Amino acid sequence: MKFSTNTYYFDVVVVGAGGAGLMATLHAAKNNMSVACITKVDPTRSHTVAAKGGINAALSNVTEDDWRWHWYDTVRGGDWMGDQDAIEFMCKNAADAILDLERIGVPFTRGDNGKIFQRIYGGQSSEFGKGAPPHRACAVADRTGHAILHTLYQQSLRYNARFFTDNFAIDLIMENGICYGVISWDMQNGVINIFRAHKVILATGGYGQAYKTNTSSSICTGDGNAMALRAGIGLQDMEFVQFHPTGLYGSGFLITEAARSEGAYLINSKGERFMERYAPSYKDLAARDVIARAMAKEVFEGRGCGIKKDHILLCLSHLPEDIIKKNLPAVYENAKTFAKIDPTREPIPVVPSVHYTMGGIPTNKYSEVLDENDNIIKGLMAIGETACMSIHGANRLGCNSLLDIIVFGKVSAQKAASDIKPSSPHKKIDNITNFVTEKISDLQNRQGKESIYNITSQMKNIMSEHAGVFRSGEILQQGLDKISALVETIKEISISDKSLIWNNELLEYFELENLLQQSYATLKTAAIRKESRGSHMRQDFTERDDKNWLTHSLIKMNNNNFIYSTRKIRTNTDDTALPTMSPEKREY
Repeated sequence: MKFSTNTYYFDVVVVGAGGAGLMATLHAAKNNMSVACITKVDPTRSHTVAAKGGINAALSNVTEDDWRWHWYDTVRGGDWMGDQDAIEFMCKNAADAILDLERIGVPFTRGDNGKIFQRIYGGQSSEFGKGAPPHRACAVADRTGHAILHTLYQQSLRYNARFFTDNFAIDLIMENGICYGVISWDMQNGVINIFRAHKVILATGGYGQAYKTNTSSSICTGDGNAMALRAGIGLQDMEFVQFHPTGLYGSGFLITEAARSEGAYLINSKGERFMERYAPSYKDLAARDVIARAMAKEVFEGRGCGIKKDHILLCLSHLPEDIIKKNLPAVYENAKTFAKIDPTREPIPVVPSVHYTMGGIPTNKYSEVLDENDNIIKGLMAIGETACMSIHGANRLGCNSLLDIIVFGKVSAQKAASDIKPSSPHKKIDNITNFVTEKISDLQNRQGKESIYNITSQMKNIMSEHAGVFRSGEILQQGLDKISALVETIKEISISDKSLIWNNELLEYFELENLLQQSYATLKTAAIRKESRGSHMRQDFTERDDKNWLTHSLIKMNNNNFIYSTRKIRTNTDDTALPTMSPEKREY
């Protein structure tokens, strides 16, 4: 079958137009490089639009704060799995990141003193864990991601960045271990686009859609992770999947942590504020993994709410109505729209819901992708939830994700600018589209009877049941066997729509294939890690094991076989004022 192709040449190609991708696109354009941003949806529909509560920075606008305390909280929050040099870089540059956003027009909410409003957020402290939680999260009410995303898109257009929307990235262009570009499918025109680049920056987000109950947009299928896997690049720490404590019961729709920051609290069917038992100091503002496990335990032990006793209640009705409508307008509107309740008068039913995938493509603190020997893979970078730097370790702190994408989106572009001579010639590569065109032809010629919808539903149920809040070796192995069977079953899917123009069937197949590969990687690494750490809670290995498992996991794919290895956690830092961090008991 013949396909129409277009070839484009750029200095930098960014894959993904969420906050990370737009930040990289903007700064690549500002650094006078030719840049293309390819995205499968309109940029303003990217998942960053769903980020609500805020973005961390030690500004001290409300209470005293210090970026070193922020660094400590991030290392502790990640259960000592994070790479401390990258965490140091992020926290040290947080204040400048906020000022950058303010200068380009992000309309931050203001406090009474006229300074940027900041709120308390979960799992954070002062005085290296000894003091009270500081007001660290800068916010635009509870629509922070929405405001940042729209501002970044406007600024990128101002600097004449070129956008290719409705383009689904299929595979990387690799030769001898070097990345030279990416191949995409233009869904609007039915064309295969070849993007040649001196640097490809992957910013495709996480893979929350592998799970049945999640807070992720439908586009969150981890396409960059899967492309890296198929290119022989390992994925790091895939076993660590964060469950947000307050997903709206029945849908998983996010009820932001900002609600608990404003004073909301969780209760069980007895009306008890049960978090006092699990985190006596921080209570409802403990780290997310701690709260999610507490909620799951309350339900398991019969103290869940509702007819099925399968959820928990989040109470806001004790808060002043004007505070809810001013500081939590999205919570108020979403509760009324999707749960049909008025949160100023009745509690919101919530359940732990998959929210963030800490694992991804391993990078150094400059966003350059690393191989299993810590060598830089030339031409390829990764940022945001696609990357595993690892800033967030085994559990991400709230409001660190927006900071991550802003700091390292800019860093990736600056690093690319330092490496690239603008408009320099591109290496000649033959037969670039052969693999992709053969893959599409094979799909269109299949005669199988399997359903994409049925396999997707099975995958989501398997991941929710076998890689959830609580895990065990037996449950994980059962999940592995089931996912392995689905990987074979997907070969029996045929595509009835033979066109390449707005073929949703083909798009769903590609996304399902990507999700299955990442699901297997998650189950495999979780089964191998025989300890409990952060978001990874093993019922058969209930304690953290720093002697044997204080190490990153790495899994790569070779001819559809998954190969496991480990890599060292980076504990080095540059600032001599930072304390030496040895793992300690994580208490809230």
